[in-house]
Amino acid sequence: MKDNQALKQVAEMVGIADSYVSAWGDEAKVKDETIRRLLMALGYDTKNDEALLESARKKHRPDVLAPVKVVRSGEAMHIALQLGASARVSDFSWRLTTEQGEVMEGWLQSQLVKDDREDGGELTFALPDDLAWGYHKLELFRKRRKSPFEMTLIVTPKSCYKQEDLLNEKKLWGTSVQLYSVRTNHNWGIGDFGDLKQLVADIAARGGDFVGLNPIHSLFPANPEGASPYSPSSRRWLNLMYIDVSSVAEFAQCNEAQQLVGSPEFQQRLVEARETNWVNYSEVSCLKMAVLPLLFDTFVERHINNKTARADNFLKFVEEGGESLLHQAAFDALHAHLKKQDDNTWGWPVFPEEYRHFDNAAVKAFIKEHNKDVQLFMYLQWLADSQLAEVNELAEEKGMVMGLYRDLAVGVCDSGAETWADHGALCQDVSIGAPPDILGPLGQNWGLPPLNPQVLQELSYEPFVQLLRANMRNCGALRIDHVLGLLRLWWIPKGESATEGAYMYYPVEDMMSILALESHRYQCTVIGEDLGTVPDEIVDQLSDAGIHSYKVFFFETAEDGGYYSPSHYPSQSMATLCTHDMPTLRGFWHCDDLKMGQELGLYPDAEQLSGLFDSRAESKQKILDSLSWHGYLPQGVGHNAAYVPMDRSLSEGMQLHLAASASALLSLQLEDWLEMDKPVNIPGTVNEYPNWRRKLSTTLDDLFTRQDIIDLTRRLTETRAKASPNKNQE
Repeated sequence: MKDNQALKQVAEMVGIADSYVSAWGDEAKVKDETIRRLLMALGYDTKNDEALLESARKKHRPDVLAPVKVVRSGEAMHIALQLGASARVSDFSWRLTTEQGEVMEGWLQSQLVKDDREDGGELTFALPDDLAWGYHKLELFRKRRKSPFEMTLIVTPKSCYKQEDLLNEKKLWGTSVQLYSVRTNHNWGIGDFGDLKQLVADIAARGGDFVGLNPIHSLFPANPEGASPYSPSSRRWLNLMYIDVSSVAEFAQCNEAQQLVGSPEFQQRLVEARETNWVNYSEVSCLKMAVLPLLFDTFVERHINNKTARADNFLKFVEEGGESLLHQAAFDALHAHLKKQDDNTWGWPVFPEEYRHFDNAAVKAFIKEHNKDVQLFMYLQWLADSQLAEVNELAEEKGMVMGLYRDLAVGVCDSGAETWADHGALCQDVSIGAPPDILGPLGQNWGLPPLNPQVLQELSYEPFVQLLRANMRNCGALRIDHVLGLLRLWWIPKGESATEGAYMYYPVEDMMSILALESHRYQCTVIGEDLGTVPDEIVDQLSDAGIHSYKVFFFETAEDGGYYSPSHYPSQSMATLCTHDMPTLRGFWHCDDLKMGQELGLYPDAEQLSGLFDSRAESKQKILDSLSWHGYLPQGVGHNAAYVPMDRSLSEGMQLHLAASASALLSLQLEDWLEMDKPVNIPGTVNEYPNWRRKLSTTLDDLFTRQDIIDLTRRLTETRAKASPNKNQE
C-alpha cells in the first residue's frame, strides 16, 4: 500500500488522474505502471518512493513569486508571496511595467491584503484593479538582494471575441472545405490559395459569411505523401503546397520559370495532375518545387540585391518569425538534403545522429553552408503567408462577417520541425489519444507529443500564446480541434497502446483566459470541437468563455433516439451535418461507411456490425420523422426510410432544416452539395484507404454556375435570415 501512496500523491500534484469515468459510465482505474511511466517522462525520479518524493519536492518547491499569474478583468489583482515568517514586509517594494509601457511602483506594506505566514500560509498584496489587458511584468525588490523576483502578470477579458453581427444575433452560414480537394481548371493538381480566393468570392456573392478550412499547418515538403493535416510538422507555419505558383509576383519576372511551365511536357503533367480524382502529392510537389526555387533566384536578384520595398517586407517577415521560422526553414532544407541521399528519410528520428536536434553543432554548420536553401524555405513561408493574407483581405472587402475560419490541430507529429527544435515544452516520451469508447473499443493513439503543463507555466504560457497568434493570423474564426484538450488530454507512454493511458489535467482557466485575450487582439471568434466524451466540468467553462460549441446534426439526439429540434440548439454554437471524420450525407444514408468498414475489416465482430446497420436504419427513420414534423420534408419524398434514397431534394431538405437552427453559425460541406459518396478520411485507417486525398467531383467554376446550387444558396440565406431574431438585418 505504501508504494501506491507516494505515487498517488505525486500524480495528484502533477495533475495525472488515477481514475476516470469511461464511455460506458463506470469508473475505470489507471494502472500504477502507467502513472510511473508518465512521471518518468516528466522527469521525476521513479526508482523508489523516497527518490520520487524528493524529486517532486524539488520540482514543486514554490518560488517567492510564481512565474505567471492570469487574472480576468474584474477579478481582484491579488498577488500571493511564499515568504518565511521572519521576512520583514517593510523590506519589499514592487514595480509593474505594463505591456503598454506604463510603470507603477509601490511598497508592499501599503498594499497588504492578508498575512497567513504564521500558519504556514502566504502573504498577499494587491495591485491596482483597473489594469489594461495584456502581458505585464511584475518585479518584487527586497533590500540587500541584488536581483528582483519576477512574474508575468496576464490580464485578460472574461470571454472570447465575437463579431458585431454575432453579438446582434445574426445567423450566419458558410461552407467548410478541405483545401487540397478543390478543383479548378488552373490549379496544379491540388487546391491552393488562389482557388481559395475564388471560393471566398463565390460564397460571399451568394450570401455566405465564411469559408472553413482544414488545418493548413506546415507538413513535410521533402516527404509529400505524409499528407494528414492533423499530423503537422509544426502548427506555427503553413503548408507550402498551397502556394499558388503562377500568381507569385516573381513568376511574371522569371523567363526561365515561364518557359518551363509553358513547355508541352510540363503542361501535360499539369493536366494529368488536375484530372486525377485523388491528389497525387508527390507529383504536385515535384511540379511546384521545380519552379519555386527559380522564383526565389529572381527574388534575390531583383529585390534582395536592390534592397526594394518587397525585399523589406520579406526581411521584416523573417525578423518577426524569429527562431521559430529558422527552425522550420532549417528543418525543411536539411530534410530535403538528407532525403536526396537516402529516400527512406521520413523524419528527424532517422536523420544521422549529429542532425537530430536543431541545437547540434552539425546543424549550425549546415545552416551556414546551405544558407541559400534555408532562405528559400523562409521565402516560401512568406509567399504562403502573403497569399493567405490576400484571401482574408478579399473576404473583408466582400463584406463577409468572418471570412476565413481556420482549424488548429490538437498536436504536432513526433518527427517534424517542432519536436526537432523543442526545448522541453513538449513531452516527447508521451503520445496523446483517446481512451476506449463505444465506437473505438481499443482507444486511439494519435502519435502526437503533448505540451508539458508544468513547463508551460514556467514559460508564462509563451508557447501557447505563440501558437494562438500564428493561427489567428489572417482569419475571422479559429476552430480548436479537440478543445477538451484545454482541460485534459489522454496521455499514453510512448510505445504503449491507447488502453494504457491516463488523463493529464491542464490549467484550463488560465489557458481559456489567454485564448480570450488573443481572440480579442486578432478579432477572431473561437469554435471548440467538443465531440466525444465531454466531462461536465468543462461544459459551463466553454460556454462562459464565449467558445462556440460544435453541434453535428447526427449526434444531437435525445434518450429515445429522436433528433433535437434545430431551433433548440444553443445560440453559441456552430451547427453542421457532416464533418471530415464522417461519411458524406449520401455515404451516411446509403451506409457506405459501414460497408467500407466491413471490407476493410474495421468491425471484427459481425454482431457489432449488424447492430450498427440496425441503428443506422432507425436513425434514418427518425430523421425523416423530424423533417416531416418541422415541415422540411420535401414534397414527393416518402415517409418510410427503408424505401427513401438520398437524392438532391432530401439533401436540400436536411440542409434547410438545419439552416433554421438557433446556432449562430451553420457550416455545410461542398461534398454534400455535389452529392458525393466517398469520404475524405476514415478514422482508424492508415494504409487501408487513401485518406486526405479525395478531390471534389467538379471544378469551382462548374459548381457555382449550377442552377440547383444557386437556388440552394439563395434558400439558405433566406432561411438563416428568418432564423435571426432581429429580422431587420440584411
